[in-house]
Amino acid sequence: MPSVLPDGENVPDDGALPPHALEGAGDRPLGFYLHVPYCATRCGYCDFNTYTASELRGAGGVLASRDNYADQVAEEIRLARKVLGDDPRPVRTVFVGGGTPTLLDAGDLVRMLGAVRDEFGLADDAEVTTEANPESVNPAYLAELREGGFNRISFGMQSAKQHVLKILDRTHTPGRPEACVAEARAAGFEHVNLDLIYGTPGETDDDWRASLDAAIGAGPDHVSAYALIVEEGTQLARRIRRGEVPMTDDDVHADRYLIADAAFEEAGFSWYEVSNWATSEAGRCLHNELYWRGADWWGAGPGAHSHVGGVRWWNVKHPGAYAAALGAGKSPGAGRELLAEEDRRVERILLELRLREGVELSILKPAGLAASRKALGDGLLDPASYEAGRAVLTLRGRLLADAVVRDLVD
Repeated sequence: MPSVLPDGENVPDDGALPPHALEGAGDRPLGFYLHVPYCATRCGYCDFNTYTASELRGAGGVLASRDNYADQVAEEIRLARKVLGDDPRPVRTVFVGGGTPTLLDAGDLVRMLGAVRDEFGLADDAEVTTEANPESVNPAYLAELREGGFNRISFGMQSAKQHVLKILDRTHTPGRPEACVAEARAAGFEHVNLDLIYGTPGETDDDWRASLDAAIGAGPDHVSAYALIVEEGTQLARRIRRGEVPMTDDDVHADRYLIADAAFEEAGFSWYEVSNWATSEAGRCLHNELYWRGADWWGAGPGAHSHVGGVRWWNVKHPGAYAAALGAGKSPGAGRELLAEEDRRVERILLELRLREGVELSILKPAGLAASRKALGDGLLDPASYEAGRAVLTLRGRLLADAVVRDLVD
């Protein structure tokens, strides 16, 4: 089942934010994340806040239906308009994630986007993305999304090898994600991403190279590659604990990362975040950059997280509880935290160091600055960037990014 929500103070019934959260809002980009919590099946490695049909049924019948889900999200978007008041910012990015957003009708996703457009307006160059399962779309579906205003799409590929997909409990057919890229291009999508996972038990270096070749050959302008993390409570964690499959290995992860980076560079992709590569500046995922740079975003949907002006909050997790809150005219927020200045400084280091542009050395404390000099000497930070006042990870530094961050936040 999905992981638990953090603790926090109560969110007011009307969702109101402290006045300081909106100070200077006009100088910060605003994005929307729209969460769709439905999946046809649960992947063995996943601990996201998602639900299959059987998990949405109780003794009394259906606890939550996806039939009117778009209307519920639209209601929360209207709540966001009330909370943010006369905020003049047009929305810079919209990202529909899940779950499997494309289990909903294309028209539902377009209506959710329409609610953002109606309440806030979209920037002229707004990035509008949806995630998609390769088996849940076809050319007509993609054409409807594109006509409805979506201009970026992200397909979950994970691997090109059937036995790796089986370990992950992925249900799509090898080759289908690559075909989806071509269908999305034909529908007029300007930007297409493929998500890959490396380090799955039973995957070999050759399997990983085959997945990279397939992904690159499909012609996306963006690829994300993530090391498999075995989360407690997942089916995969239970299988590993029972000895059915081996535990993942950090050294293998490092080797696979190096293989990926070399393949991407050779194919004309450049890293811009530790786990993300794009063929151009325009191909970068602007929505994720809002997160990494501490901008403002409103997350609508069960379990979705939001951040505005140093206030972070999260919604109730279950779709039934989410619908009930909105139906009662209340915020679906389950809790929130007010980030102190030191919290925000630490988060800047945690997130910005992962970016190609790195983080300013000026925000480091003396101990962190001393650690940065050691990291520079150890070949983990780029000398030219350091000379210019920024901590930027080298390739070796990217392999040890978490360790470097821990040292620099001191």
